[in-house]
Amino acid sequence: MSYKKEFIEFMVRAGVLTFGDFTTKSGRKTPYFVNTGNYKTGAQADKLGYFYASCIIENMEKGMISENIASLFGPAYKGIPISVATAIAMSREFDRDINYCFNRKEEKDHGEGGKMVGYKLQDGDSVLMVEDVITAGTAVRETLPQLMAAAKIKVEGLIISVDRMERGQGQKTAIQEIEEEFGIKTYPLVTVREIIDTLYNKEVDGKILIDDSVKERMEEYLEQYCVQQQ
Repeated sequence: MSYKKEFIEFMVRAGVLTFGDFTTKSGRKTPYFVNTGNYKTGAQADKLGYFYASCIIENMEKGMISENIASLFGPAYKGIPISVATAIAMSREFDRDINYCFNRKEEKDHGEGGKMVGYKLQDGDSVLMVEDVITAGTAVRETLPQLMAAAKIKVEGLIISVDRMERGQGQKTAIQEIEEEFGIKTYPLVTVREIIDTLYNKEVDGKILIDDSVKERMEEYLEQYCVQQQ
């Protein structure tokens, strides 16, 4: 079992990936929903870190991500536990001790002060961002100025749970827009297409989640709101 298939089933069992009738923040009616806020146990955090670390290692071995990452960075708030869990998994599962840091939403004006917590970024550092999902790229656009203000760093890439393949502010996906705007490549653990291919007419704990009807609705949603990628 590849980590991708295992990760999709993990999201289902954690109640993070669900199917039904939902409305996104943008007002779109969607037949599926990814809510990473539903992770809530230590075992789930442990496993989530392993999946993110697996994605990082896979792309390092392909030469897509540099081996010399100085630190992981998790944008507040959902990126914070992801960065910590991933750093732990990198050390324990892959024998790679890596720093992590994250930002505060509001700058602290006492104690050590500042907006950054954890590893202190240095000029020349290569940083890998870890986030849950990208809808419009808002978190990236908000936190990049903080990263660049902390030190003269290079953002090596962005790791996310699911690529929804949805259009961003124009006719391209938010992921494509971020790459064009900032030169940052995004590496999803899985895409919505891989979710369909993995779960269509296949049981998870005795239940079929994507039958013909659900698949048809998901395909219609992809056709209407998403950018079809080859």
